[in-house]
Amino acid sequence: MNREHTRNELLLSVSNVSLSLGEGSERRLILRDVNAEVRNVVRPGKKQGQTVGFLGPSGIGKSQLFKTMAGFQQPDEGIVKVGIEQIPTAAGMIGVVDQHYRVLQHRTVLDNLILAGKQSGLSKSEAKDKARAYLEQFDLGNQIRNYPGRLSGGQRQRLAILQQLMLNHQIICMDEPFSGLDVNQVHKVAGLISDLTSQDELLTIIVVTHDIGAASEVSDTIWLMGHEPDPEKPGEFLAGARIVEQCDLIAEGLAWDPDIRHNPHFLEFESFVTSKFRGLTKIN
Repeated sequence: MNREHTRNELLLSVSNVSLSLGEGSERRLILRDVNAEVRNVVRPGKKQGQTVGFLGPSGIGKSQLFKTMAGFQQPDEGIVKVGIEQIPTAAGMIGVVDQHYRVLQHRTVLDNLILAGKQSGLSKSEAKDKARAYLEQFDLGNQIRNYPGRLSGGQRQRLAILQQLMLNHQIICMDEPFSGLDVNQVHKVAGLISDLTSQDELLTIIVVTHDIGAASEVSDTIWLMGHEPDPEKPGEFLAGARIVEQCDLIAEGLAWDPDIRHNPHFLEFESFVTSKFRGLTKIN
């Protein structure tokens, strides 16, 4: 498979972000000097967005960094910037698809997307045309008059993602999109994410998960979050989690392959990340 590419302009930058939560003596350092970036992946002759798998043990602080990137909370130190213009992030600038797939239950599938399109500045006619095209493309064309409560979990997930696309978000964070799914369903969601990133050269999807295999299957970059060992206290860890490793799956020959799980190197990489997890102990 041809993996010729370049990594060009910055689309997301996380610079020296630290965050503490709690009051008084209960205040704890959650994030410590976090640094990460996403650059535009350009492939000759292809429209190629970016997918980042954001991994870490449960409770390590992924959700707090997720909220900070999305502008839902301000860090104590540091800054998050989004887009080619590198504008400081604020609520509403990054799309969010959480595990509850929040859409308007009292509006039809089509109306949910039309409303999102109008909020992004489209006329009702433009929003309707764009929504219908997305629904057909992502196998929801026969659900346009249904209400979200009548959709399956996978259909609601697709609707929630399309809602963010209609809002014209070019960075979308997906929180645990593989949670509770069997192997076949995980493969379908991975395929959906792959299809999404071929829609827009600048579209970036950040998949927040603890599922190592699924993240490796769908991503071109992995962020691995954890606590670092305290150099002055053997066996103990520094307070505050950070991104301790970034893995380039393109360089590993593991990106953009629909049969990735049959690649022997995939199993080696999954084993490598699993072993890394053992050294990312959460401080209680």
